[in-house]
Amino acid sequence: MTTATLDAFLVSYAGDAEGFLRAAVASTIRHLSMTSVKVRNTINQGALGKAFNGSQNGRNADGDAQKDLDVFADDMFLDAMRHAPVALYGSEELDQPAVLDPRAPLAIAIDPLDGSSNIDTNVSLGTIFSILPVAGEPVSESVATFFQEGRRQLAAGFFIYGPQLALVLTVGSGTHIFVFSTRLGTFVQAYSGIAIAPRTQEFAINAANYRQWDEAVRLYIDDCLKGTEGPRAKDFNMRWIASLVAEAYRILVRGGVFLYPGDRRKGYGAGRIRLVYEANPIAFLIEQAGGAATDTVNPILDLVPQNMHQRVPLVFGSAREVQRIGRYHTEPSNIGERAPLFSNRGLFRA
Repeated sequence: MTTATLDAFLVSYAGDAEGFLRAAVASTIRHLSMTSVKVRNTINQGALGKAFNGSQNGRNADGDAQKDLDVFADDMFLDAMRHAPVALYGSEELDQPAVLDPRAPLAIAIDPLDGSSNIDTNVSLGTIFSILPVAGEPVSESVATFFQEGRRQLAAGFFIYGPQLALVLTVGSGTHIFVFSTRLGTFVQAYSGIAIAPRTQEFAINAANYRQWDEAVRLYIDDCLKGTEGPRAKDFNMRWIASLVAEAYRILVRGGVFLYPGDRRKGYGAGRIRLVYEANPIAFLIEQAGGAATDTVNPILDLVPQNMHQRVPLVFGSAREVQRIGRYHTEPSNIGERAPLFSNRGLFRA
């Protein structure tokens, strides 16, 4: 049996009629994958590593506190992209995209270290990336490249630094998982053409924010928690890891639905997930696996970003469940047998 490696996958992908652009995408993914191994090695040092647990004095471009490892990972990926066919590098850690090679055909949007608030708790971290075609002239002023709808992505993926170092990748022809083999020194394909089951009995949400959610989200969770005695007539499991890559990996492997809605807390009205370099690549991966991803109502990949660090509510996973959550927002009177809609009191309410 021949081992299917990431490099073999990329050679096959780049050998298409659209060779020039695909070759550029393949080269960029190779540089990303090599860098992910270096980042993983630093993470594996744990609290013994110099860059592991310290905090910067400042905040990143989106206002979140920076860890030393955030900056380390960003520097590593930025340096790697200087050697790839990448014109523009947009990152969570940068106010504005960096111009690398103005002649190159690609732009990359990246969250270099997703889940860094979990650094000291040994929870899986990750790197999320989106690869886009360059749009606009001159490139040095072309921030608009990142304001393309998500369906324009050429490739997207994430690395997850967990029990295994894995790459979840799509180049627009299904979603595939590659696991790094220390024996071979390369990524090896573990899952090909993942298919997320359309139905599920598992959801992921931070229930601590229950009182802050819109009524539609509370009603959906109430109905799930009522189990076999409620309108869903089945029992649900609840998960919450607080790591976007870990939640996405679990859903890709075994199904489920993830919710990070907007809520009434200050600064959370539009949710907390960044559209350009988090929601878009995750949505591309999920749709390519037969799932769905929305802002509770609209497909994520149809949204047109307005700024580099724009936030968005995010629901993704099993398609039928994501659609149902949308109906709780748009057709509440048709959910269950409620009239009026909110007469039922939930398990969290008196």
